[in-house]
Amino acid sequence: MHDFKGKAVIVTGASSGIGRATARKFAQAGADVYLAANGPQPELEAAAAECRKDNPSGAAHWGIFDLADSEAPARMVTKALEVMKRVDVLVNNAGIRIRHPFGEYTAAEYDQVMAVNVRAYFLASQAVLPAMHKQGGGRIIHVASQMGLVAHTESLLYGLSKSAVIYLARAMAYELAKDNIVVNAISPGPVMTEYNVARTSRDPALHADRLRYLPLGRYGEPDEIAETIVLLAGAMPDFLQGHNLVIDGGYTAH
Repeated sequence: MHDFKGKAVIVTGASSGIGRATARKFAQAGADVYLAANGPQPELEAAAAECRKDNPSGAAHWGIFDLADSEAPARMVTKALEVMKRVDVLVNNAGIRIRHPFGEYTAAEYDQVMAVNVRAYFLASQAVLPAMHKQGGGRIIHVASQMGLVAHTESLLYGLSKSAVIYLARAMAYELAKDNIVVNAISPGPVMTEYNVARTSRDPALHADRLRYLPLGRYGEPDEIAETIVLLAGAMPDFLQGHNLVIDGGYTAH
């Protein structure tokens, strides 16, 4: 694993799932981490404590931010810089999903999903630029989804937001490469996050149907996505710029 000792990392959506696993992987690699999420506080505190246990010589800070608020991403970055003094890696992972058949979404639901899943990524990325410019570079990773590449029933709004995230990574990479800021996206397939664990428990038939489309025959684990994010942030060459790395057990291979 790449050595992140002396580096500082912000991870959004870090109270659970992929975000929590990612913060821990960075801590295990030696980084100081700032865990951001819209609560709940006990989960964030527990995640930060895990990171401190993983890296006793490092630091793990946390903050509660509602990233649907247009001012929250900048506040988050400001708070992270106050305690870590630098930001080497920004992992935009926070997201929400609202499921309806197309035709039943409200304007408020559209605004909420796009605010958290796209606008917050955009604004947080802009907010870290001054620090990264001062440091001479950095890496930004957007967590998208294979749903941004293929259509799913009752997931149009979520997929639309993730398609926008993939484009955002490409466009940012095109503009920021000259500043030694590497930007990529990662698109996980079905992963056994708390959301999917609960959903598959409620609907075993849905779970079985999804497995039919997974050549690997299983859902991914949060740690597998987290390890790939750390790889993108450290071990991959700068020449990997503006890429969307699909990690989905072969779901989109056919």
